[in-house]
Amino acid sequence: MVAFHASALNGVARNPALPASLLLRLLAAHDGPGRPPREALQRAGLPGPAVAAILAHPAPGARIDFAMSARAEPAQRARLVDDPSPRVRAALAYGPEVYDPRTKVAPLPDAVCRRLLDDPDPRVRTALLESPHLAPSFAASLAAHHSAAARREAVRAWEGVPPGERPALLADPDPGVRRAAALRECRRDARVTAGLLRDPDSAAEALRRGLLTRADAERCLDERTHLAALAGNPSLPADLVERLAADPDEAVRLAVSLRPELAETRRMAIDFTVGDVDRGDGVAWVRDGLADPEVLRRAASSAHPLLRRAAASSPHLPPGLLRRLARAGDPVVDRLLGIHHPDAPEEVLMRVYARLGGTFSAWMAETHPRFPREGLAARFADHPDGHHRRLALRDPAATSTLVERLSHDPEVWTRQAAAGDPRLPLPRLRAALHVPELASRAGANPALPEDGMAAVLDRAGVPS
Repeated sequence: MVAFHASALNGVARNPALPASLLLRLLAAHDGPGRPPREALQRAGLPGPAVAAILAHPAPGARIDFAMSARAEPAQRARLVDDPSPRVRAALAYGPEVYDPRTKVAPLPDAVCRRLLDDPDPRVRTALLESPHLAPSFAASLAAHHSAAARREAVRAWEGVPPGERPALLADPDPGVRRAAALRECRRDARVTAGLLRDPDSAAEALRRGLLTRADAERCLDERTHLAALAGNPSLPADLVERLAADPDEAVRLAVSLRPELAETRRMAIDFTVGDVDRGDGVAWVRDGLADPEVLRRAASSAHPLLRRAAASSPHLPPGLLRRLARAGDPVVDRLLGIHHPDAPEEVLMRVYARLGGTFSAWMAETHPRFPREGLAARFADHPDGHHRRLALRDPAATSTLVERLSHDPEVWTRQAAAGDPRLPLPRLRAALHVPELASRAGANPALPEDGMAAVLDRAGVPS
């Protein structure tokens, strides 16, 4: 029963219709059975009194959850910079855990980051430098910082580091900083590349991205040193590219086939094989040009599956290229379009839904702006597959009778979706609060009356 209470309480905590009085009651709860659920602490648009209650909450776990909220404004989270708990400050420094690639987290203000970087607790300093949410301008400003870890972070923002400050990083007293800086600078300096090639730990990456002399390129080719990395090097002479295009190693030939300068006929004349699930993440020139119209045109128009898949990760595809990729007949392309492109065609989204099912399809159906709605009840209410029956609930024309019927569906995910539907008749909604696998979705149903929400808080032991 405790698990049931927690499940229902978590649902109420994220209910969009939760009244301010009950929200504040939730947030005032202390450690124990009535501790604030994470869903309440990480709601979007928390009012000022709610934020104040969280900042003053005696349970560090509550403040940690707020510090890591992707829905809170950076200025709100930044108010924890002086929190007495280093665990809270470390959570603030690292920032939100983000699982949706479409979610963008605004960085903390630079002044707050500087204070966290000078925090007396090393856990806080480490968390900040490991954060994926640092502003590039702030990272670049660390080039002369006294901490080697901070200078390594500056190297990650290499293009933002003023050219006059780069030599100091290349000659840094810390070997890790020197190596990281050299791996950035080698793209424009053959001497730096040559130095990295003498380091076994750096050679492969230097061959992949560094400016090469012909002598170094020929030596590595003759020695068969990291040939797959060498095959993708932008500075590799054309005749050496041709040699590698016929290499006996399949990985080498595949790397050559992805080079940006190849004409399409030459590219497709190479004998390569692409894995069924390879997404093309490693095609650097496409990955770095996902907002460049010319890069997208070349990649999306290619017959090479990995180039098309790499282009499908761009949310900036123009309509013509989007339609072209939607006709590619590639399940990986379909899935990437469904994840990344806000205008992915309905037929693509439906193909992905039918193919994958499960949690991913439910997430896409609930969050993608182009996922179809009208007509789904007539098409899928009696479908033999429960995942498809769930689609009927997306239809604005679905009746309360159908919603109630689906709340008893044999498929648990369909029952759960129905429990969260505002059209569910109130008696069934109240009953669903007492069914463990439905309680969370029922608690989050915006049609649940205030007295029903208050009853959940009462049963969970949340003080009034």
